[in-house]
Amino acid sequence: MSFEQEYKQKLTTAEEAVKVVKSGDWVDFGWCAGTPVALDAALAARYEELTDVKLRGGVLLRQLEIFKVPDVAKHFTWNSWHMSGAERKMIASGCSFYGPMRYSELPRFYRENIEPNDVLMIQVAPMDQHGYFNFGPQASHLAAACEISKKIIVEVNKNMPRCLGGFEEGIHISKVDMIVEHDSPIGILPAGGPATEVDEAVAKLIVNEIPNGACLQLGIGGMPNAVGSLIAQSDLKDLGVHTEMYVDGFVDMVNAGKITGARKNIDKGRQVYAFGAGTQKLYDYLDNNPACMSAPVNYTNDARVIGQIDNFMSINNAVNLDLFGQVNAESAGTKHISGAGGQLDFVMGAYLSKGGKSFICCSSAFQDKEGNLKSRILPTLDNGSIVTDTRCNTMYLVTEYGIVNLKGMTTWQRAEAIISIAHPNFREDLIASAEKMKIWRNSNKR
Repeated sequence: MSFEQEYKQKLTTAEEAVKVVKSGDWVDFGWCAGTPVALDAALAARYEELTDVKLRGGVLLRQLEIFKVPDVAKHFTWNSWHMSGAERKMIASGCSFYGPMRYSELPRFYRENIEPNDVLMIQVAPMDQHGYFNFGPQASHLAAACEISKKIIVEVNKNMPRCLGGFEEGIHISKVDMIVEHDSPIGILPAGGPATEVDEAVAKLIVNEIPNGACLQLGIGGMPNAVGSLIAQSDLKDLGVHTEMYVDGFVDMVNAGKITGARKNIDKGRQVYAFGAGTQKLYDYLDNNPACMSAPVNYTNDARVIGQIDNFMSINNAVNLDLFGQVNAESAGTKHISGAGGQLDFVMGAYLSKGGKSFICCSSAFQDKEGNLKSRILPTLDNGSIVTDTRCNTMYLVTEYGIVNLKGMTTWQRAEAIISIAHPNFREDLIASAEKMKIWRNSNKR
């Protein structure tokens, strides 16, 4: 039987395909831009027949149809590996929960630790002449998810970019049970508004630390984007990319001639990433582009792999941090925001790199809903806050008031350094707290 004949034989409607889902099943929706659309709507339409269907996924770019059904927690439970705003909004309904992880470990979770998927539903690019469906810009952990799934349904979307890689970037038709066709726009992650003065001040401090030929990892958010924009306007050259998430900022740097990958120790000349999300500009750039390498996250985020790349620069955001150097990038107290993702993977990997640096950046302060100025640098993290990067892993901390490297510092040195980049309005209070916690010396500067 030819691949085309097999395709026709397995082709069905979304409504027919979702009939394989039973109450109590584990159903995987894949990841980010590859989250199914037609299959999601068809499954939601069956809600009255189903109870306790447990779903996995993450980094949603839209509100799912299954979230909109009456009494959703009775019918569907969403288990996220990394929460976006759409997922976070559903926590209050009792149907949305987070699975703590270091992102590099996620494929192993699937292969060794979690209950197998009864059904996997993912969007893919159209089948090629060899019978393969490409995962698009989310190789991440999808090959591992396919390995442990009893039924695999692919939603073929002609708008899904075909993302080249080398391994674990697609699935063969022989391993697929059902095929659904549905052409919908790929989920967009807005590039965000223009950089603020604080973003630009932080970006300038970081860019000054980046040498020619460095290899970059950018996290999501305003400050990493500001760094990308500033790099695009800088005199830096021969930069490389090895990142968890491919974002619009990289495309801007490519267009400005900054990225060649010529000095990378491994994967020379290729921009390596586990998944990508952004504007249509990003998807158009990744499509069939041999300069880019879509790879599983246990490769992209492995600290041992990252450590092989000289002058590795990791740039990520924080919600807040404390005087010990503990970084919270996941929650506001017990209120969940996102997840650990790969931040710690890259913090550790960058330190293993010859000449490598990891930067955790944030504004020194923010305004709350009442307009009150609040410090992001705290004596200790708020009760219930998650420690994303432990104090012994943190390297560079950056705010608009400066940049400090905590490696090798004792507690009193750390307190002094961290307070030096705090908002001036809060420094005296932080010093008083440091004194009470016995991490301040009389000889420290005031």
